[in-house]
Amino acid sequence: MDMQSSFSATSTTTGNQPRKFFLEDGIGFVELLEWFGSDLTVANAARVSMHKESAFECEPQSDGSINHVLSERDKQLITYLARNRHVTPFFHPQLRFRIKMPIFVVREWYRHTIGFARNEVSRRYVTEAPQCFVSSVVRQRDKNIKQGSKDAAVDNNEIVVAQMRAFTEQACALYNQLLEQGVCPEQARMILPQSMYTEFIETASLAGYARLAILRLDGAAQREIRTYASFVAQCTEQIFPVSWKAMLDTGTHLLL
Repeated sequence: MDMQSSFSATSTTTGNQPRKFFLEDGIGFVELLEWFGSDLTVANAARVSMHKESAFECEPQSDGSINHVLSERDKQLITYLARNRHVTPFFHPQLRFRIKMPIFVVREWYRHTIGFARNEVSRRYVTEAPQCFVSSVVRQRDKNIKQGSKDAAVDNNEIVVAQMRAFTEQACALYNQLLEQGVCPEQARMILPQSMYTEFIETASLAGYARLAILRLDGAAQREIRTYASFVAQCTEQIFPVSWKAMLDTGTHLLL
């Protein structure tokens, strides 16, 4: 059994851009698998209403190469669309991620349903050793709010962490014992903790991920889910820089 100590991250790159972000333990991750479209896709989805279409502009470089860039007109159009709640053009681009996260984070992540498709590892079939998360810092409860936590660790942090780790190890050990005794996987899994990692492939629109990011990057969101949302945001911003900025800057209406 592997257990994570914190939610800081490293990344791997394709070319000059990160495509896979790992948590510090090298277990949890967000990986961008593929995507459809670009900022131009958003602009042209809007321009079709006037039976018009844009193209990238050619920008000569000092080394003789040519960059294909979004025109200023299309940048302005995308900002206008986001500011004035014309959201449908942002649903045309799509992104697909492979994500590995603890179940207690997944249950919040899966609250985002509109425009999302997911397929997850099933422990009805998979019996490989569970991998679990145990934080190295257990935060204090904030009595002034019904949900959330303080930044400060509990006074007996090391003792609490050790207790959580021991309980997790016992649960995973019992799981393996049940399998050895012939218990079916779909019932043996019942005793596994919410800290266990699960893995899924997720596809959603650019608009869907913008709404997720607006909610899950907010300071009131649980710290662990903010980390995953930041990974998704960094990947998405690389591919759709104009649209992503326009939606996050002016897109609070996506929460309605």
